[in-house]
Amino acid sequence: MSACAPAGTLLGQTTEYVDTYRPDLLTPIPRSLGRDAIGVHDFRGTDVWRLYEITWINERGLPVAAAGEIRVPATSPCIVESKSLKLYIGSLTQTKIASVEEAARLIARDVSACVGAPVEVLIDDLARWEMPVTRVPGIVLEAECGDLECSVYEPDASLLKAASDEVVEETLSSNLLRSRCPVTSQPDHASIVISYRGRRIDRRALLAYIVSFRRHQGFHEQCCEQIHADIMRVLAPEALSVNCCFTRRGGIDISPFRSTVADLPDPVIRTPRQ
Repeated sequence: MSACAPAGTLLGQTTEYVDTYRPDLLTPIPRSLGRDAIGVHDFRGTDVWRLYEITWINERGLPVAAAGEIRVPATSPCIVESKSLKLYIGSLTQTKIASVEEAARLIARDVSACVGAPVEVLIDDLARWEMPVTRVPGIVLEAECGDLECSVYEPDASLLKAASDEVVEETLSSNLLRSRCPVTSQPDHASIVISYRGRRIDRRALLAYIVSFRRHQGFHEQCCEQIHADIMRVLAPEALSVNCCFTRRGGIDISPFRSTVADLPDPVIRTPRQ
């Protein structure tokens, strides 16, 4: 959530991949680390973690392959470190679990304890799991502003501006959001969907602002919250929702959603890159 993660993080370390149940692998990261830097602490929304590589063995020893989602409320005091979640899910591999429902209850209990708030877990056997792929909704900024010249690659809210005082309600999107892991410096790519009601946003300015995250070191949740906070601070829309759909790493993708009007996007989307 900031350029420095707390001591004990598993990111960037050589770790052992265990295949029997280890809830102690889950590592919390306080949300306050990123929010202190932003200067905003109250957010509404949800982090949607999508897991594609869940597996365990049933009571007969036959493996089960599953997939699904963990939905973490933005009000939780902590997030779960992504690598620790990957290792924890991996620890179920040779663990006997009686049913999909039991697996969901187990994951919900352990992740809730890690983040300090109840989470929702939606998983199912791969033979039944459904999550359609959807192209990003709204007006794609780079399709309209493809001749934009950019030179700023660290977040700069001063790039944002209104196009006019006309009040509009629209959805704008881009596939050009990129940031870096604050611990390993690995690139993180995302599609972003911004829905708002308020003064018309200058689309070229908004795209330049999104591009300015290109070298930024921040966790997914912090990037989404900074974008939401900057737009609110500079443009003061009547309503604003920001959904950052980051691509998969280690069998997990993360889509933080922050909004003044809703806890979840409607619908919850999975982009082609996820």
